[in-house]
Amino acid sequence: MLRSPSRFVRGCITAAAVGSLLAGCGTSSDDGSASDKARPTAKTEVTVEPIKATTELTDTGGTKVSLKKRPERIVCLFALCDDILTELGIVPTATNSALLVHPDFLGEKKAKEVDVIPGGFIAPEVEAILSHKPDLVIGLGDTHGKLAPALKDATTFWAMQPETWEDSVGYLRDVAALTGRTAEGEKAEKAFRTTLAAAEKTPSDKTALIIYGSDENFGVATPEADATASLFPKFTDYPWKSRGVESSYSLEEILAADVDVLFVETMSFGDADGKLSEKLAKNPLWSKIPAVRNGDVHEVNSEVWAKGRGTRSLGIVLDEATAALR
Repeated sequence: MLRSPSRFVRGCITAAAVGSLLAGCGTSSDDGSASDKARPTAKTEVTVEPIKATTELTDTGGTKVSLKKRPERIVCLFALCDDILTELGIVPTATNSALLVHPDFLGEKKAKEVDVIPGGFIAPEVEAILSHKPDLVIGLGDTHGKLAPALKDATTFWAMQPETWEDSVGYLRDVAALTGRTAEGEKAEKAFRTTLAAAEKTPSDKTALIIYGSDENFGVATPEADATASLFPKFTDYPWKSRGVESSYSLEEILAADVDVLFVETMSFGDADGKLSEKLAKNPLWSKIPAVRNGDVHEVNSEVWAKGRGTRSLGIVLDEATAALR
């Protein structure tokens, strides 16, 4: 029996690939099962509240952020930062993700002009970060929080912890306020909300699933702690709930749920190659899943689907997912 890793979020699979500890990685505890229908969700409000420029705020996650002036040199240590800055018309001073290479962001040519912080996602080099003389460094709280003491006296470190699409919108608004890009922030939020509201008006009756990983130890993306997955109950049947630290979904359970459309995020690390769907195909149960049997398995861009998390990435997800679910 193939089982997905217990309580892994996508960032933790990254950590595992480079030998980091897995303790503490995962989603919130919830004993839901795949047979449970997703709860009806409230309709998305399209109206956008005005954003007010400021240099001090308490962000959407409850963290207080205080700057002496509007930041001009911003270093991104995870892709949500790159997503938000792109939406606001700002190019990061340096980055730690490959999201900007995507044609709907900067594109390959322009992305090469942005310096890359060495050390990898898990352990970006502090010296390299500070060499860019940043006004602001934005990282993922449960991964980069340990860098805060080393950066404290030299710059402002902002730890974000997005879990749902609402969190992503909140962080967009927060960055727009701190950078003074209020009009750009309102425009980006409006565009995303409009796209999501449109998807809600024509929901699919198909059952969908997002899985991720680099080998047969796959994970299931659940709405409680995954920004991309949190969108899906709004426009399709997505009956997957977090089970906490003790267990996750097996391939047998996925087979029993009659999944119509499968979205697969292959997470590649080091010498790992090949698509996750191809590796799972070695198991005889895989070919029995309706989505596999009917050719409705979609290998998606993991930089956008798994790591982006912001309104631009999520807008791309909406376009691709709704097209596949028609």
